[in-house]
Amino acid sequence: MLVFLDESGDTGRKLDQGSSAYFVVSLVLFLDNDEALACDQRIGLLRKELALDGSYEFHFSNNAKRVRLAFLEAVNPYSFTFITVCVNKDPQKLYGDGFKTKSSFYKYACQMAFTNALPYLDAATVIIDRSGNATFQGELRKYLRNKLQDHNRQRIKKMKSQQSHSNNLLQLADYCVGVSNRKIQLKKDWKDYYKYLNSKEVGWQEWPK
Repeated sequence: MLVFLDESGDTGRKLDQGSSAYFVVSLVLFLDNDEALACDQRIGLLRKELALDGSYEFHFSNNAKRVRLAFLEAVNPYSFTFITVCVNKDPQKLYGDGFKTKSSFYKYACQMAFTNALPYLDAATVIIDRSGNATFQGELRKYLRNKLQDHNRQRIKKMKSQQSHSNNLLQLADYCVGVSNRKIQLKKDWKDYYKYLNSKEVGWQEWPK
């Protein structure tokens, strides 16, 4: 199986200085590699349909609404699921020294998402965006392996990083987490996008309550 990880928002805690109210992590899961390939090819075809350059990167927060809707409609027929964790950064709810460090915050949020995905993980290949610091990516791999270790079952077979601009399914993860961020904030148009993903959401957690 294949798992694609992406996030939305930031890990900053200065909400009065522009930090996001939530930090959101989504995992997109494909149980079947052939289905993942078919979805990948469909996203590639969509660029031609929209008269976009072949190297164009679909990015939910940057795309116009017509592109967003076209993307979600294109991927909707394919068999994938996704799991989301939304960390509420309200200082009255979120406290503890671990959340003062951006890397610790990020790793903990990812751990929550993968913990929620445990019933589905089976020898998964996990792909994350290579845009971040290489050292941190290595730390994240080690952290998740330690936290999710199961001697009776191999949950994660391997983790690797790729550039999101050249990976259509990382762009799909970007869309899932982007829509999820819009949903948790109750943006006025969130339902316009979420209706395409509603049936594919198998896990949703807002934390802390």
